Amino acid sequence: MRNIIIGQSGGPTAVINASLYGVAMEAREQGVHAYGMVNGIEGFLEDRIVNLSDYSRMKDFDLLKTTPAAFLGSCRYRLPEDLDNAVYSIVFKKLEDLEIDAFFYIGGNDSMDTVDKLRRYGKQIGSDICFVGVPKTIDNDLAVTDHTPGYGSTAKFVAATVRDIVWDAGVYARPVVTIVELMGRNAGWVTAASMLARTSFEPNPMLIYLPEETFDVTDFIRDVKEALSENNSVVICVSEGIKDSTGRLICEYEEESMEDQFGHKMLAGCAAVLERFVKRSIGCKCRSIELNLPQRCTSIMISATDSDEAEAAGRFALKSAMMNKGLANGKVVIFKRAEGPKYHIEYEMVPVEEVSNKEKLFPEKWIINGNDISVDFLEYVRPLIQGENHIKYENGIPKIMKPAYNNNQSF
Repeated sequence: MRNIIIGQSGGPTAVINASLYGVAMEAREQGVHAYGMVNGIEGFLEDRIVNLSDYSRMKDFDLLKTTPAAFLGSCRYRLPEDLDNAVYSIVFKKLEDLEIDAFFYIGGNDSMDTVDKLRRYGKQIGSDICFVGVPKTIDNDLAVTDHTPGYGSTAKFVAATVRDIVWDAGVYARPVVTIVELMGRNAGWVTAASMLARTSFEPNPMLIYLPEETFDVTDFIRDVKEALSENNSVVICVSEGIKDSTGRLICEYEEESMEDQFGHKMLAGCAAVLERFVKRSIGCKCRSIELNLPQRCTSIMISATDSDEAEAAGRFALKSAMMNKGLANGKVVIFKRAEGPKYHIEYEMVPVEEVSNKEKLFPEKWIINGNDISVDFLEYVRPLIQGENHIKYENGIPKIMKPAYNNNQSF
């Protein structure tokens, strides 16, 4: 194998760069030259690439593993459904000019769609370029895989941050309701992780609402009143994508949402809407908090397990392509949890069409009465948040690498 190219796509995570590090370092150790796409396939079409092999030879390249967000920059670019579209011949001409043998794309559902389309076009024209997907997403909603890189660190951050909010909200004698909005369009994995904030002496968050369950405002107010009768301070965690029985998003009750390039609603604001309902219906003090971007990209609370698995997924992707390009082509790395009392993950490759444009929702068996999570979920999630990455500090704050998208070069 001569040259490879790597891209990052979709929403960043705290460990998406660990996967990039894994692919790039494995390439270096195998004597393979690595390029990086700046801003994913969209940037590649505009000839924005960097020489990742130069970066991998830097003495502090390991900083990449604790640098937040996407080092190469990201994109939300959807390739055309029509494989006869001229964009495909342009992409392959550029890949051939760089003598690329393998293409690695680190991303979630929509990113795997890109891998699938490029693989299918390559097959159509008889190309031997290998296209491989490396998973990432804080939403933990990729099909087939046990979990995704990024989720463990987000779950760890959510648990610790919600616990801090619980402690702050509980210092006052007067009744107070605090509503925390967390990411999750259709899948409630991130919001479910808030139950990790509970202790043997603190029941908050007392109410947890996921998008998998129909949300009813009347039931919600009833739940809040009941919780206030048990506790002076009630912390509630809600997914941004909660919706009513008609399919209408709660965040749209007072304002229509915009859509991104993939047709997904750009969600935010359901906690603020619910805050107003509580104030009008109950009359107690109520505040809403939207954790927003820090829950997916902060580097301060990276799970060592998450980071190690993300790097291993990148290395496994490169090794698989080197061993057999034909077998690895059109595949995505997935995690299989080994049976037994001790947590252990094995890495496998499955056809990308089993993952692209599919979603793994939070299991119904772990949702209780539409407003709580079963303790059985803890056995699943706790191994994913274990361990702390060693963060290097400079001038009192975490030291990071300068993003490649601030220093891109063209070839």
